[in-house]
Amino acid sequence: MNFGVIGYGYWGPNVVRNLATLEGTQVLAIADLDAGARQRAQRAYPAIHVTADAREVLTSTKIDAIAVISPVWTHYELTKAALENGKHVFVEKPFTANTAQGQELVELAEKRNLKIMVDHTFLFTGAVKKISQLIDEGALGKLYYYDSTRVNLGLLQHDVNVLWDLAPHDLSIMDHLIKETPEAVVATGEKHLNDYEDVAYMTLYFPGKTIAHINVNWLSPVKVRMTLIGGERKMVVWNDLVADEKVRVYDRGVQTTTQEGMYKLLVNYRSGDMYAPRIEPAEALTQELKYFVDCITTGTDPINDGRAGLRVVRMLEAATKSLSTRGSLVKL
Repeated sequence: MNFGVIGYGYWGPNVVRNLATLEGTQVLAIADLDAGARQRAQRAYPAIHVTADAREVLTSTKIDAIAVISPVWTHYELTKAALENGKHVFVEKPFTANTAQGQELVELAEKRNLKIMVDHTFLFTGAVKKISQLIDEGALGKLYYYDSTRVNLGLLQHDVNVLWDLAPHDLSIMDHLIKETPEAVVATGEKHLNDYEDVAYMTLYFPGKTIAHINVNWLSPVKVRMTLIGGERKMVVWNDLVADEKVRVYDRGVQTTTQEGMYKLLVNYRSGDMYAPRIEPAEALTQELKYFVDCITTGTDPINDGRAGLRVVRMLEAATKSLSTRGSLVKL
């Protein structure tokens, strides 16, 4: 399968590296407006055509699929042009800058029988696969909460705020793990260095009383990638920065009972064993791109298709509305 890649900045080189080594795929062209990026691409891949004109990639009759790895505000135009030229599209998160754009692209892809995959890379990590398996098997029981912290010092973006930059990771994971659609969002945050919020907090309410909280921050002195998932039976702690035991499962929780004839609630705390399940060590982006090729070949809809990307954009759009009113409740 022949690929074209538009965008060779921060993430583009990783996409090209994986596509160039994946069995059955090859990259025929790379486009980037930046001369330095084009020089780096050409030095690394002398046999690949490198250009400043994305239209050469979009209209090439030799290319089957295009990876759009460019700023968020370009996703809609580039993805639309790729679909109109009969290409399948792998597009970096977040899918689009608003829900209207995302809805239009989903309908266009379906009309032309083409696949869209949104780059929700974390879904293909061994940690998320294992947590998803535990939830699907019922090991955690009914989910009480999803609490994620994704903070570090920088990199400040100049076209989106910290919610649109970092929260798509957590929202896509949450959307994949929690089998319900949130019904309302509250978001707060503040701008300190430019016109975009650099610290933000997002809370999502689900109809089954599950609550999710996401903390994203570009001004943290330390890097933290920690997620806590609390269930009725067991609880999970996922620390993505440690080499070993990234996922720990705790047999801990709270049980409440009422005795007959008594109106007082009796609370028992359960503190059992902890274990760390084995996590698949493969590179997530490799797994994701291989899955994309498989979906195109077999006609299967990806778990992270355009509709999944659209759900994340809808949550981000609602959070932006709440942010503008300093934390009002916005229904989804």
